[in-house]
Amino acid sequence: MDRPVTPRIAIIGAGPSGLSQLRSFALKESAGEHIPEIVCFEKQSDWGGMWNYTWRTGLDEYGEPVHGSMYRHLWSNAPKECHEFADYSFDRHFSKPIPSFIPRETFREYILARAEQSNIRRYVQFNTVVSYVDFDSEKGSFSVQTRHLSTGKRCIEYFDYVIVAVGHFSMPNIPYISGIETFPGQVIHSHDFRDARQFVERDILIVGGSLSAEDIALQTFKFGAKSITISYRTKPMGFKWPSKIEEKPLLEKIEGRTAYFPDGSTRQFDSIILCTGYKHHFPFLADDLRLDTNNCLYPSQLYKGIFFQNQPRLIYLGMQNLFFSLSLFDCQAWYVRDVLLGRILLPDTSKREEDMLAWKTREEQLEGKEESIDFQTSYLKDLAKATDYPLTNLSLDATAATFKIWVADKQSNIINYRDKPYTSSITGTKATICSTPWMETQNVSNAGSS
Repeated sequence: MDRPVTPRIAIIGAGPSGLSQLRSFALKESAGEHIPEIVCFEKQSDWGGMWNYTWRTGLDEYGEPVHGSMYRHLWSNAPKECHEFADYSFDRHFSKPIPSFIPRETFREYILARAEQSNIRRYVQFNTVVSYVDFDSEKGSFSVQTRHLSTGKRCIEYFDYVIVAVGHFSMPNIPYISGIETFPGQVIHSHDFRDARQFVERDILIVGGSLSAEDIALQTFKFGAKSITISYRTKPMGFKWPSKIEEKPLLEKIEGRTAYFPDGSTRQFDSIILCTGYKHHFPFLADDLRLDTNNCLYPSQLYKGIFFQNQPRLIYLGMQNLFFSLSLFDCQAWYVRDVLLGRILLPDTSKREEDMLAWKTREEQLEGKEESIDFQTSYLKDLAKATDYPLTNLSLDATAATFKIWVADKQSNIINYRDKPYTSSITGTKATICSTPWMETQNVSNAGSS
């Protein structure tokens, strides 16, 4: 009797979501179960995705767009307790309590340590960019074209499933501002922001009103900018900013170094930083396979926020606006694994559409951050209950409560919120307090010490 053909799975990207997917399968394999053939394509020379810092901006050494948006002195901007693997706690990795807010190197170390323990590097082809993916209806499989960046070798392989795990924070959204071409100073997008020290004693205009605008304002303030003006499109963040930071409605135009604001005021600036978000961008996918969405909590084309409705063998991970991140990637990855192993059966097209509409309708009724946190908490519960991922409703509710406390803490004290300790919903461990307040910490090499 012929042995059934083993399905082939292509995973595009070995960042946090791709690593979650690889781990989910590796755990089943280590338990003695047969798993599909898996190939993960990663265009960088190492795994870690967005958490890989590089000094490069624009194009990399191979002429490929630089993926990462990490900057040198970045710290987590939410408590690590909100971004903890259910099966690999911070206690397990560090063997002692550490502060709630940690520098990028420490967070990256934590993510990659679990990957190393999972024995999943063997699945990854590094320095390999996916150039085109199409569905071959005659073969009933996906055609995946790749190119090895250092050798130039091109390949075409066929897969039964394709998992897109490239994130959505690498293609900058760059709006036009009237007269910006007359500005004689530096204009960059936050994607290319690398070091706040270059803005010492400069008057900075930050365009945007969300997390990157908030954090880059704090970074440049911390490292000695002369003044920071945040120009928002919809509404101010409304924090109790220090005197060097102010918020103003979206500027109307620029003439030379002068920006004009709707209230009739003007300011002169040395540098402009566009914190205007990112686009979901998949140039390597055929047109009929591309997810088309804005930054939202439930992309309307994805069943369970994962499976492309028009072709459910195409899978997207981590395409949501994120409160939860690592645990969301895990919940999605475990669900995907169980679908591909036949443990979960996808409903027919109409049932999927009905489920998607219910979630999207609920999302459209949300008001404020707390309701958004509750929505994403419910989404994770819906995924986790169908799999063996060890994340309980109790721990999810506790993490959601921590998110809400964090939101309130930022409103209370935006300058020092990173100095507060929080408690893990996984282990019950309360974080230590860093010996040096975040605003005074300049050297990242010892920033994680308590």
